[in-house]
Amino acid sequence: MLAFEALRAVDERDAYANLVLPPLLRKAREKGDFDGRDAALATELVYGTLRRQGTYDAVIAACVDRPLSEVDPPVLDVLSLGVHQLLGTRIPSHAAVSASVELARVVLGDGRAKFVNAVLRKVAQHDLDGWLERVAPPYDDDPEDHLAVVHSHPRWIVSALWDSLGGGRDGIEDLLAADNERPEVTLVARPGRATAGELRDALDDEAALPGRWSPYAVRLSEGGEPGAIEAVREGRAGVQDEGSQLVALALANTPLDGPDKAWLDGCAGPGGKAALLAGLAAERGAVLLAAEKQPHRAGLVARALAGNPGPYQVIAADGTRPPWRPGSFDRVLMDVPCTGLGALRRRPEARWRRRPDDLDDFAPLQRGLLRTALASVRVGGVVAYVTCSPHLAETRAVVDDALKQYDGSAELLDARPQLPGVPALGDGPDVQLWPHLHGTDAMYLALIRRTG
Repeated sequence: MLAFEALRAVDERDAYANLVLPPLLRKAREKGDFDGRDAALATELVYGTLRRQGTYDAVIAACVDRPLSEVDPPVLDVLSLGVHQLLGTRIPSHAAVSASVELARVVLGDGRAKFVNAVLRKVAQHDLDGWLERVAPPYDDDPEDHLAVVHSHPRWIVSALWDSLGGGRDGIEDLLAADNERPEVTLVARPGRATAGELRDALDDEAALPGRWSPYAVRLSEGGEPGAIEAVREGRAGVQDEGSQLVALALANTPLDGPDKAWLDGCAGPGGKAALLAGLAAERGAVLLAAEKQPHRAGLVARALAGNPGPYQVIAADGTRPPWRPGSFDRVLMDVPCTGLGALRRRPEARWRRRPDDLDDFAPLQRGLLRTALASVRVGGVVAYVTCSPHLAETRAVVDDALKQYDGSAELLDARPQLPGVPALGDGPDVQLWPHLHGTDAMYLALIRRTG
């Protein structure tokens, strides 16, 4: 029932599972009839169903006598949950069908429960591989459509990721498969307020691993619970993907000529990168200005930075119409709004909501924010253009346009030396991180020095 409620919220209210599910789990625990295993199963059902929605839709479509658009959304949610239990978990078939039919009877009525029973009994006749042979077109006939069905991504996203990644079939299959894996929970120890060693000491040895490359990162195993760590509760540490840590560290580590006293995070919400930068700035005697357009998100930034050991300032300001003077900063981070195609592991429902037209909506904003960043940094200073999307229209195309506009007064730096030890960074000078290669979100980084 709880998993069904979460899916209905995602469907009806365009909610995100990572925001909807925790309060539902908390409420169930408070009632006393829900334990850790129940919570783990509910979480797997919700996220697994959302990740594999495209594949499961193809399977369901092969088992019903009408277009899926004519199946009521609540019925489709019950069916999808049942299909995930049958094809994506080790739950016995009879138990998966029985539980799904009972759920349908409670929330949909006896008539629709019979329909659910009939469909799921058809689904149970084959395992996942058997169904993929039946519903996915052969790779040689249509590679992108084959990958879209097998790995449960919209075709346009498969095409875009393949263009960005380059290479042959193995790489794109590995990437799409990684998008369907549950990501690690990674913590960041905020400089001057906590250390990675402190975070590991607060957990069992089996529950915590050091970050792969960030000295501030701690990776949690399935047994690790961030909320159980005092430093996290106090805001001295937080949950932050290692890729997000790496791009912030790359900006902070880039050599500068001249002063290094004023740093800017121009799109700071919700505050993870700003908190890391603020701690690093304080260690060097620099001051961070964190700007965020939306006041409520600026409040989240202020909360993340509270207790920073050095001075900082948080303001609500539109990065395309900044209140600060041009050339005021030595280092500027501009982590621009984007389609979020680099974080599909964490927000699996986003792949079904995004449309190619969204790229057109983001393009002017991304270019405007990068122009602001370049105008805000002094000559000799450095801008980090960052986005959680590997789509070429949101990465290299934006940077190339900016460099053309600043012809002769801005240069693209090689970002790879600023990510020491990180493998598979390509030919440079910009950097694209990948889930299947680096275990991070697909963060993009370009470092640009203002030269005139």
